[in-house]
Amino acid sequence: MYFSKKFKQLDDIKHCFFSRDNGVSDGIYSSLNCGLGSNDKKENVLKNLKSVSRQMNIDENKLMLMNQTHGNKVILVDKNNIKIKKFNYEALITKMKGIGISVLTADCVPILLYEELNKVVGCIHAGWKGAFNGIIENTINQITALSENNIINAVIGPCIGKENYEVGEDFYKKFLDQNYENRLFFTTSTKVKYFFDLRGYINLKLKKLNVNYIENISLDTYHEKSNFFSYRRSIYRKEKDYGRCISIISLTTV
Repeated sequence: MYFSKKFKQLDDIKHCFFSRDNGVSDGIYSSLNCGLGSNDKKENVLKNLKSVSRQMNIDENKLMLMNQTHGNKVILVDKNNIKIKKFNYEALITKMKGIGISVLTADCVPILLYEELNKVVGCIHAGWKGAFNGIIENTINQITALSENNIINAVIGPCIGKENYEVGEDFYKKFLDQNYENRLFFTTSTKVKYFFDLRGYINLKLKKLNVNYIENISLDTYHEKSNFFSYRRSIYRKEKDYGRCISIISLTTV
């Protein structure tokens, strides 16, 4: 379990970036796999989700999940859609107390948000596609649209590190075509291979959006094999599937 230094000091919210520890799944999913989209036994995943809900002191029926497709859509969770339970979106925001909004990751970036003036929390699943196509901008813009004045805090959780994120030349050129400034997030591996700093790319986006406070939990999910699931590591090992870690934020009821 990993926590933001700032968020832990606030009484209005609860949060956690969960590791892969202390669950009931086994094999390649050992042990706290929270991905219902994986090929793990469903009953094990449900037990794991029940466990994290209990640790967050949230009713398991009030833990909101996403069916993540690397898109750029964000939704406000409110009384009109609260019964959906699993949203086909890449980011959730809410002003409702007592519910947990969550993001699942296995190398992609989990971002937890708290807008402290108007008591809004948010979570973002930011893989390279979502980040490239505007999920971070869309989420911050939707939060600021709720009220004229805002103080937004963002915590960027564990994700794949630059030294383990090798990409091809087409990927590199795609980012340079978007903005030549993006060259700062690449170093050369070979003439046709590069290492990409996804965390750095996302940090710059948040800074450009005038987010007031940005904190990083700078752990590499690929390297920390005993603590996190990793899509890329599963590919390297030629495993058939991989687990997902969960990150959760909630507005407290007191």
